[in-house]
Amino acid sequence: MATETAPRSPAGRPLAGQRALVTGGGRGIGRAIAAALTGAGAHVTVLGRDGARLRAVVEAGEAAGHVVADVTDPEALHAAITFSGPLDILVNNAGAAETQPARRLDRRVFDRMVALNLTAVYDGIRLVLPGMVARGQGRIVSVASTAGLIGYPYVAAYCAAKHGVVGLTRALAKETAASGVTINCVCPGFTETDLVAGSIGTIVEKTGRAPETALAELTKSMPIGRLIRPQEVAAAVLWLVGDAAGAVTGIALPVAGGEL
Repeated sequence: MATETAPRSPAGRPLAGQRALVTGGGRGIGRAIAAALTGAGAHVTVLGRDGARLRAVVEAGEAAGHVVADVTDPEALHAAITFSGPLDILVNNAGAAETQPARRLDRRVFDRMVALNLTAVYDGIRLVLPGMVARGQGRIVSVASTAGLIGYPYVAAYCAAKHGVVGLTRALAKETAASGVTINCVCPGFTETDLVAGSIGTIVEKTGRAPETALAELTKSMPIGRLIRPQEVAAAVLWLVGDAAGAVTGIALPVAGGEL
């Protein structure tokens, strides 16, 4: 199910000696976060469903180990977290979006979006939080979305789930503020990922527009005038898990080029 290499000795790096787990760590934002944490000295395990992608992250030196699991399977997630050892950092990044007009929103789609984008986040936090509180330290960061702060058409289920992540973050941060554990989320705007590439493809397929026009449609609300880079989201996460953000908990940090 998993592979592991010996921890590195990143002397002088701010996260040296800390163990981190990044879900959805095989590509996109998750891979960028894993690389950033590894670069800061953390011993990073990436989790996902595609073993080949995960192995590529480890082989590139962007993580120390990987574990294959579906975050929507509570038993598999429990086994993965147990394999990863006592965690100092949990990054809940796994997620996906399915599009449907609200008038045709299938209950099964809604349930899938909530299970992946919200319930799995809750399960991950539930599994690591007691240990972090007992040790008096820990960092939990969930990758939400600007869809957790505002609404977008055709992704009502995704928006509902991401709003749930923001609410869960704020509530749990209130309960744990004096424990030494911080719980935050980042809210990327449209980012250079497979998910956004799929959205552009859907627009092209349904409207016949050119890819460049579809991209412009997605970014027209973003004053920055371009997609967010995964490394920019990773930089925000890296700050939130560091010592400098020890008094920062319960925030939903937009990384959205001025959209919000």
